[in-house]
Amino acid sequence: MHRVRPATSKLIILLNCTVVALLVFTLGQHATASETAPERVGKSGYADTPEFGGPRSVGAILKEADKAMESLLRFPSIDDFFLPWFDFKGRAHERYGLAFGGDYSALYQGATESLGEDSAAGGIFRFFGDWTLLGRDSGNTGSLVFNVENQHRFGTDIAPEELGFEIGYVGLTSETFNDSGWGLTNLYWQQKLREGHVTMVAGLVDTGDYVDAYALNDPWTQFSNFVFGANPTIATPSPGFGGAVGAMAADNVYVVAGLADANGDPTDPGEGFDTFFGDHEYFTHLEVGLVSSYERRNLDNVHLTLWHTDGREEAQTPDDWGLAFSATRFINDRWMPFLRAGYADGEAALLEGMVSVGIGRYFAEHRDVLGIGVSWGEPSGDGLGDQYTGEAFYRLQLAQYVAITPDVQVIVDPALNPDEDVIGVFGLRARLTF
Repeated sequence: MHRVRPATSKLIILLNCTVVALLVFTLGQHATASETAPERVGKSGYADTPEFGGPRSVGAILKEADKAMESLLRFPSIDDFFLPWFDFKGRAHERYGLAFGGDYSALYQGATESLGEDSAAGGIFRFFGDWTLLGRDSGNTGSLVFNVENQHRFGTDIAPEELGFEIGYVGLTSETFNDSGWGLTNLYWQQKLREGHVTMVAGLVDTGDYVDAYALNDPWTQFSNFVFGANPTIATPSPGFGGAVGAMAADNVYVVAGLADANGDPTDPGEGFDTFFGDHEYFTHLEVGLVSSYERRNLDNVHLTLWHTDGREEAQTPDDWGLAFSATRFINDRWMPFLRAGYADGEAALLEGMVSVGIGRYFAEHRDVLGIGVSWGEPSGDGLGDQYTGEAFYRLQLAQYVAITPDVQVIVDPALNPDEDVIGVFGLRARLTF
């Protein structure tokens, strides 16, 4: 969990937000005078936005949020009200290559049994974008990617990311939604080569965007529990300085490799500069995968990930390494079965072993998603028993810009609460995009 740094660090982040917002506004003022643009695909024409990683990366979020959809409820007056905003975004993109957006998500979770707190609520505000500055017409684009967010709790004593350990579960019932305050999770250069088949990134990165990624690991729109939203056998660091390169080694084979600061802290990126170049404690990774095609690399994907993290002196965590496996296949563009597993040789990760299986069902006409998964996990450390996790969610696209996601989790044999055999966790998440 990210801890809030002193007020001076928050002010720096707020200043960064203000500068970006003013820049966007200024560009938009010029863009309004531009010539009539061709008809756009999507709300603001973000279909060609570069991306690197899975569905939680900035490029993927921008593309997904830009799609027009058939929602459960239609409010023409509200849709018409937002049209100038998306038209403004489209003009900025057409003239300057700047794609940007934001969202606000809120989550409530309640547990049937607990050693301490049994409920948690929190919210996340995010403002993100991709500013393509080089090679827009060549396919070999160079862009600046950014993501500023604020994570906070409200109405409860803890944030949802803390609820798992409160109930005696070695894991996170919500991968995000902590109480860290303002953070700069992305600020990096993304360079495409060979018409996008090679990508390099360097700067402030979030390795969770691209390490062991798969089509259902976006915690803001899909599974909430860490065993399905990511892989708790991998000791992925918090966002910080780092870099990576990904390439299609053949038509159906890709390779991703990189390193990042093992002491990353998005709430204090200035300190992260010092730790990256001063402490020399790194998280490194190598991934090799098979895909059906470059275009479907995040849908039909089988990969193996090898990772290592250096021991962290200040955090007093040891060296660790491990392997992770993932397999997904998008059947009839509706069904997404998945199998994921991992092994860690140490105690830096939450789990030493894990196997997760499940399926997603996509409803293209409404962009609704149903997900069901079950998982076995062996916690790191001696003397802790195996635990089992089940989760089911349904993301309902209630309106053009609003989605709600009821969620049910079942924790069996929580390792830190041996007196309880089964604990239920009920959640409701809401998300507004703009």
